[in-house]
Amino acid sequence: MAVNIPGIIAIVVFYLLILAVGMWAGRRGKKDENSTESENAMLAGRNIGGFTGLLTLTATWVGGGYINGTAEVIFNPKQGAVWCQGPIGSSLGLIIGGLFFAKKFRSQGYVTMLDPFQQRYGRRMGGLLVVPELLGDIFWGAGILAALGASLSVVLDLDLVVCVLISAAIAVVYTLFGGLYSVVYTDVIQLFCIFIGTWLCVPFALTNPNVSSITSTQLTRLLYTPVITPVNATLNITTFQVSNSTGWFGVWDNRRTGIWIDYFLLLTLGGIPWQAYFQRVLAAKSTNNIRAISVTSGFLCMIMAIPSFLIGAIGASTDWPNTAYGKDPAVAGEASQILPIILQYLTPTWVSFFGLGAVSAAVMSSADSCILAASTVFAKNVYKEVFRPKASETEIVWVMRFSIFVVGAMSTAMAVTVKTIYGLWYLCSDMVYVILFPQLICVVYLKFTNTYGSLCGFIVGMILRFGGGEELLFLPAVIKYPFYDDTTGTQYFPFRTFAMLCSLMWIVVVSLITKVIFENGKVPLRFDIFYCYHEDPGKDPEPEKKDVEVDLLENGSNVSRTVTKFRGNGKSEDEAML
Repeated sequence: MAVNIPGIIAIVVFYLLILAVGMWAGRRGKKDENSTESENAMLAGRNIGGFTGLLTLTATWVGGGYINGTAEVIFNPKQGAVWCQGPIGSSLGLIIGGLFFAKKFRSQGYVTMLDPFQQRYGRRMGGLLVVPELLGDIFWGAGILAALGASLSVVLDLDLVVCVLISAAIAVVYTLFGGLYSVVYTDVIQLFCIFIGTWLCVPFALTNPNVSSITSTQLTRLLYTPVITPVNATLNITTFQVSNSTGWFGVWDNRRTGIWIDYFLLLTLGGIPWQAYFQRVLAAKSTNNIRAISVTSGFLCMIMAIPSFLIGAIGASTDWPNTAYGKDPAVAGEASQILPIILQYLTPTWVSFFGLGAVSAAVMSSADSCILAASTVFAKNVYKEVFRPKASETEIVWVMRFSIFVVGAMSTAMAVTVKTIYGLWYLCSDMVYVILFPQLICVVYLKFTNTYGSLCGFIVGMILRFGGGEELLFLPAVIKYPFYDDTTGTQYFPFRTFAMLCSLMWIVVVSLITKVIFENGKVPLRFDIFYCYHEDPGKDPEPEKKDVEVDLLENGSNVSRTVTKFRGNGKSEDEAML
């Protein structure tokens, strides 16, 4: 297959459009005089309106892994619709996040998701909790860039490395130039591209003569396995053995119920404590509608998954040997590329270009978000809070910009060299679910929790999670949970959820115990090594932070308040209405 020149021209035009919008947004972004220089870069001056916030939040979740992964799971004969948890789990995560966390975070005027952790548990404990979030964003970016490179290489017949480098460079340039303003407004364009491009491809693929009715392949489908014989090799022909397999709906396996529950809760609850989500929540212009924005984006995410769902079913209903592709992707081990394969071989050329633009838009809308999220967390919660507490606003902004370049380079390097990026991302998602989600519940709703409980919960969660084994890291199962299969080494018990609940319990129990023994004088305060119940004599007792929060009320007036917060167990929070 020769290099696809028209396809290259189309993708270049699309990339130039995205770059132009990103640069324009960075120059036109409104700076809020009540926000610091770093907040203007990280949170767009907290000036993101309701409609724009809805679109950028949806676009961030509807990424390359979302649309490619949905089509892959539906198409894969070993999975099918009953195992397609991503769209529902991600959507429910946005809804739950909106109902229980979004307004609470926005009303406190935090800059990043990790701010309340460092204010409650201290700079260093908060810095420890940064690790799974930071690694998750880097691996997430690498995974979706690799997916985009593979998709472009299928349709354009270009080298994967070239595709990844160009895509990453575009995302880094406009993110570096305009911060969240550029990311938000390119997200709006990209979401429209995703919606139009994916829906445009569906009717053309459905009506392709090599595609049978998707209702006929719901329960059973055909697999085409190539037959290798000396005669075929001599004549350079390929014949296929046709066999029946599970249809695109999939088959429920009762034994794997625990695994299904584990991953569903991981996708739902583990999708909440991510900086990319809270960055948009905290950038909202007002607290009044942020809950509705998050909930509505959850429903939009479900709608955006429908075309990918249909494309996966179309792939399972196709007579692949009769197409120009000439082989069954499910048998050839190329199920992960089913969406770009269908774009290339089951739709007209001009339609495939729109579909390719949709795939590129989906990936870039997530890539720029995770690059900015990781850079923001590093500059604010690691560089400033841990290493340079007295860093100026200008210094923080430049550290963030440098971090954007570094994170982009790291994600790009991993995308072109590491073969198990998605595995690493899933592992970090495990850590976010097992470690950060219980910590998030405690820091928001359980004000008595302290650094002792947080640290114990962190350790217990790590032990129980990795004790269950991890194939990616070649770790055997030290803890054999109920229903463990010694033959395959499979944990059928939902041990990730068990580890998360145990982590939550330890945070609560240890915090209560230390609160009682220190406050009641059972243990002298000199043993309060984390200074949760008395001031550190070696530090200035002045409050560590003063936030000026500006809320736009329903009547359009502004109310400012200075929020003075002390590190410790969170008991010293004074608010003065100005």
